[in-house]
Amino acid sequence: MILITGGERSGKSNFAIELAMHKEKKAFIATAEPFDDEMRSRIEKHKKDRKENFDTFEEPLYLWKTLKMTVHYDTCVIDCMTTWIGNLMYHDVDSKEETEKFLANLNGNEIIVSNEVGMGIISVDKMTRTYVETLGRLNQEIAKIANEVFFMIAGIPLKIK
Repeated sequence: MILITGGERSGKSNFAIELAMHKEKKAFIATAEPFDDEMRSRIEKHKKDRKENFDTFEEPLYLWKTLKMTVHYDTCVIDCMTTWIGNLMYHDVDSKEETEKFLANLNGNEIIVSNEVGMGIISVDKMTRTYVETLGRLNQEIAKIANEVFFMIAGIPLKIK
């Protein structure tokens, strides 16, 4: 299992795709929902980047259910935890319960993409603090069990575990 974290637009998704391309049977779990034109455009770009190389599963909320369908793949890119936690909060789904189920159903074949949110200032509003704390804790739990962890800086992967 590999965790790739870093700032927004740091090259995390491209690096995840690059790592996965060395595997034969590849799955991709996309968490984004096309809420607006900008997000639709980002989703289309990601689809073009993947080409036909992956079996794609679109799941914005219940990742643990989709993980059960990817157990027989050589690798499964999950892009991304950042969007997923936002989706759970937006749809008022219990993020504690869902993250526990997600962690319990990891197969070990995943390449997980997530933003690093612990390097900024403390947010002024409660909702943003809750989001940052939830994602930060999830990243820590994934990093504990991951075989490798990379931090992306300006498109350059820095291996930290």
